[in-house]
Amino acid sequence: MTHLSKLDQSNIKNVPPTAHELRHLAFHNSIPFVGFGFLDNFIMILAGEYIDMRLGMSLGISTMAAAACGNTISDLCGIGSAWYVEMWASRLGAEPPSLSPSQMEMRSSKVAANLGRAVGVVVGCLIGMFPLLFIDTSGSSDEKKEIEEPTENKSA
Repeated sequence: MTHLSKLDQSNIKNVPPTAHELRHLAFHNSIPFVGFGFLDNFIMILAGEYIDMRLGMSLGISTMAAAACGNTISDLCGIGSAWYVEMWASRLGAEPPSLSPSQMEMRSSKVAANLGRAVGVVVGCLIGMFPLLFIDTSGSSDEKKEIEEPTENKSA
């Protein structure tokens, strides 16, 4: 007799998950994505800024190309950090709700899980933007002089 045929069909829950279980499922799915979104934006901003400021002129690349390179580095780091983010999420107590496999396959469960992931990555990305608070976007005084000089010469 196979393992599947030994499964007692009376133990399978076919009732839809409760609203509390769906919220729990959404929360459980959001936590790893908060970590991923944070790391993704944090690394992308730092790497993109460094590439733009330090290597952009010598390599002759645009700011958007530097941002794309920063995003590539961030994605590579994201792949390597996925296991660590999930480990910390489980240490923080993000245990999944006790739903049966048939309940997990229900449309309401899939929607709750995906909404949790979406909210988690948005929150994480917003938190990961905090390096922007420390980046000087006013430009250096040398850049300002270069911009101002040509306009003064035209008026003379």
